[in-house]
Amino acid sequence: MRAVRRETLAAACAALLALAGCGDSGNDTPKRAATATPDERAASAETELDANRCTPAEWDGQKTVDLDRPKTKLDPARTYVATVTTNCGAFEITLDAERAPRTGGSFKYLADEGVYDGTLIHRVVPGFVLQGGDPAGNGTGGPGYTVVERPPRDLVYEQGIVAMAKSEADEPGESGSQFFVVTGPDGEQLEPEYALLGRITGGEDVVQKIGAIITDPRTDLPDPPVVIESVRVAER
Repeated sequence: MRAVRRETLAAACAALLALAGCGDSGNDTPKRAATATPDERAASAETELDANRCTPAEWDGQKTVDLDRPKTKLDPARTYVATVTTNCGAFEITLDAERAPRTGGSFKYLADEGVYDGTLIHRVVPGFVLQGGDPAGNGTGGPGYTVVERPPRDLVYEQGIVAMAKSEADEPGESGSQFFVVTGPDGEQLEPEYALLGRITGGEDVVQKIGAIITDPRTDLPDPPVVIESVRVAER
C-alpha cells in the first residue's frame, strides 16, 4: 500500500498564495486542514489495489538467462532463508540444507545472480500449487543448466513444502530455476520425483492469498500479473 504524502508548508503556501497569503504575521488563526475519514481512507486504499488485491505491477517481459552450472552446495550446519518479495507481499522459504544441499545451492546461486528478479508467478492452481521462477514467464524457460538431486523417497508434498518443477521428460530430482509452493492438499498426490527445496516458514498469509487467485484453467496464469520483485537468500 502506498503511503499518502503530506504537502509541505512551502508547497501549501504556493498553492494558496493567490487567495490568502501564507506565513503572514496577521492575527488570523490558521485553520486545520480537513482530514479523511476512515471510510475515505479505506476507499482510497482499495483504489490502489488490483483485482487480486495486490499492488498493481507490470511485467517487464521475458529474460534470457544462460548461466554455467554452479558447483556450490549449502552447508548442512547452517540455516538459509530465502525471502521472496512480490507485489502481493513477501514470504519466506527455509531451504533444506541437510536433505537438499545441491538444489538449495543452485537456488541461492540463481537468487544471488538476480535471475528471479522481475519474473512471474506464472501458474496458480487453487488447492494445489503456485509456481514461479521462469525467466521466460510461461513455464518453458530455465537458467541454461539443470542439476539433479533426488528427493527423499518418503517426501510428501504437503501444504507449505517448496520443491522444484520439472517436465515429464526430466529425470526425478532434475531442476532448473522454476519452483513451486504446495498450497493445498492436492499436492500430497504427487510422487516423490520433484527436487525438494524447503518449506514456507514466514508469510503464510501471502502464500495463501496468491494461491487462492482464480485463473483461466487453460493457462493457470494470474491476471493481473503477480510479479516476483526479488529473491534474497540470507544465513540466519
